[in-house]
Amino acid sequence: MILEAKNVEYEYKSQKERKVLDNISVRFEEKKFYTIIGASGAGKTTLLSLLAGLDSPTEGTVLYEGEDILTKGLNYHRKNHVSLVFQEYNLIDYLTTEENVKLGGTDKPEELLSKVNIPQEAWKRNVMKLSGGQQQRVAIARALASNAKVLLADEPTGNLDEQTAVGIIELLKQTAHELGKCVIVVTHSKYLANEADEIVRIANGVIDA
Repeated sequence: MILEAKNVEYEYKSQKERKVLDNISVRFEEKKFYTIIGASGAGKTTLLSLLAGLDSPTEGTVLYEGEDILTKGLNYHRKNHVSLVFQEYNLIDYLTTEENVKLGGTDKPEELLSKVNIPQEAWKRNVMKLSGGQQQRVAIARALASNAKVLLADEPTGNLDEQTAVGIIELLKQTAHELGKCVIVVTHSKYLANEADEIVRIANGVIDA
């Protein structure tokens, strides 16, 4: 077990009468590909944010290799333990495609850009001149460049055509099975969900067994 949410609850300060997550406990292992699914507003992205250390639970604990991520701090957790693929990409708009991938932790972005099917002529182009689908693939390549043992992604195929999405899903599976990482993906895609080793279903803030 590398990552765990233990008795986690979360509520917005302005909506304390409504728990977004209600006593959730779930464990994740290395070398496995997980998907988190559920209706809009079920708490999927909130859980992913807590696992990433982007926020802290109202109650309960997020553990990395058995240690509360607050012990070394959320910034340390984000920097060393996890890599992220955001729904909004979060690319650096004044850098090139290559430079954005290098920020993930590699001096050789070419192989990763090839893996996510970014054409060579786009590597030195400003990343904002790429299409939305290409920008998403750059964001995935940046996350794959990290040495972190956990990769977290929020709707990574949401803006991709079907053929490209299938290729990205295979790449995420390889990241888990061949590189030994723990890959956790929030998705609405039934196809992507069914490709996972394990599916975590959330309904009304609780794990739906």
